[in-house]
Amino acid sequence: MATIRTRLAAIFGLIVLAAFGGVYLSVVPGLEASLTDERLRGLARTAGQYAEPIERAITTNQDVRVLDRTVRAAADASTARVTLLGVNRGTLGLQTFPKSDSTARTDITDLQFAVAQSAARSGRVERGTEAGSEGRVGQAAVPLFFPGRDGRPEVGSVVVFTDPLADLEGQVAVVRRRVLVAGLVAALLAALAGAVVAELLGRRVRRLEAVAGLVAAGDFSARFPVDDSDELGRLAQTLEDMRRQLAELEHARSRFIATASHELRTPIFSLGGFVELLQDEDLDDATRATFLDQIAQQVDRLGKLATDLLDLSKLEAGTLELRPEQTDLAEVAELVASEFRPALLAHRSTLEVRVPAGRVHAVCDPERVAQVLRILIDNALTHTPDGTDVVLSASRRGERVRVGVADFGPGIHRTMLPHIFEPFVTSDDAQGSGLGLAIAHELAERMSGELIAESKPGRTTFTLELPA
Repeated sequence: MATIRTRLAAIFGLIVLAAFGGVYLSVVPGLEASLTDERLRGLARTAGQYAEPIERAITTNQDVRVLDRTVRAAADASTARVTLLGVNRGTLGLQTFPKSDSTARTDITDLQFAVAQSAARSGRVERGTEAGSEGRVGQAAVPLFFPGRDGRPEVGSVVVFTDPLADLEGQVAVVRRRVLVAGLVAALLAALAGAVVAELLGRRVRRLEAVAGLVAAGDFSARFPVDDSDELGRLAQTLEDMRRQLAELEHARSRFIATASHELRTPIFSLGGFVELLQDEDLDDATRATFLDQIAQQVDRLGKLATDLLDLSKLEAGTLELRPEQTDLAEVAELVASEFRPALLAHRSTLEVRVPAGRVHAVCDPERVAQVLRILIDNALTHTPDGTDVVLSASRRGERVRVGVADFGPGIHRTMLPHIFEPFVTSDDAQGSGLGLAIAHELAERMSGELIAESKPGRTTFTLELPA
C-alpha cells in the first residue's frame, strides 16, 4: 500500500465490491421472498380451484376410496401434492389429522401442516412454507365447511396443496452466483482500471519529480511539463511559474553578488593603494594630506555602501521593522532639509521647501519617510551639476499625501527610467552605488505607498505617495 497505484486499485476494487454488496443484500433476499410469495399466491389460486370436488365428495359422504381418487385427481390436475386433513376440537384444542393424501401414504410424518391449523382457525385460505424431508415446500390450505351444531358452518376439514420450492431456490441460487461473479469480475476490472489510471498519473508525477530534482540542484533551464488542464496540469503550471521566478531570483542574486563584490572591491583596492603610498617616507605633507582626504572619502563611501547593502538585505528578508504613527510630513521635510545645508553649500545649490499653510498628516513611519527623503535629496545632488537647485514639496490630494523632490538637472535618459529602481542601476558618470533608489522604492511599498519617477531634460521629480 506504499504506492498510489496500489492504493487506487484497492480503493476502486473496494468501492465496486461495496456497490455489488449493497445490490446483493437489497436484491437477492427480496428476490427470493418475492418469488416465494408469487408462487404461494399461484398455489392458493390453484387450491381454490381444485378443492371444490373434494369438498363435494365430503359433503355427499362419498366412500373413502372415492374420496382418495378425488384427492389424487386434484393432485394430477394441479400438479401439486394434495393432502386432506380432518379437524378435531377436543380437550387438547384444535388439532388436524391426515385423512387422505395424493401420495397414497397413510402415515404422513414428513410434514406438520401448520398452515392447515391456521386455516382451520381463521376459516380463510392460508399460505406458508415448511421445511420437509426433501427440502422446503410451499403450502396453500383451503378450509372446507360443514353445518355445525348450532347450524352455523364450521371448518370440518382442510385440504392442503403442497408444491416443492427447490426449483425456485435454484433460480435464486443462480441469480446469487451471477451477482457474486459479476461483482468479483467488476471489482477486478475496477482494480485494474485503478492501477492503469494510477500508473498514468504516476508517470506524470514522476516527470514533475524529475524536473523538481533538477531545479532543486540549481538547474533552472529544466521546464515542468504542462501537458493538461487538470489538477496535475495546474500543479505543473504553478511549479513552472515557481521555476521561472526562482530563475529570475537566482539571476538577480548572482548579479547582485557580482555587482556588490565589485562595488566593495573598488574602495578596498583604493584604500590599499593609498596605504602603500602613505608608507613612502619621501611624501611631502601636502601630498600626504591629499591622500588622507581621499582615504576618508573612500571609507565614507565604503561605510555608506555597507549600510545600504544591510538595509536592502533587511528589506528583501522582510525583517526591517516599521513603526507607523500619525506624522506631520511638512515637519519631516523641514527637518531633513536642514540636514543638507553643508552639502548644499559644497554643491553651491539651494533647497527650497514648499509646504502648504496647513499641516500634511499621514499614518506612516517618520524615520523611514525621512530616510526616503534623504536618499532622494542625496540622489539629486549626486546626479546634477554644481549649482543645480532642488525643490522639496509636500501636499495632500484626497486620500493620498505626496512628498516630492525635484531638481533642474539634465534629467534621466528615457531608456534608463524604467530600471531606475533596480539595485546597482546608475548612470555612467554617477558616483553612488545605485542602491539608494532601490531602498527608497522598497520602503515606499512597505508603507503601502508608491515612489514615482518622472524625468525630462531640465527637470526630474521623485514623488512619494502615501495613504493619508
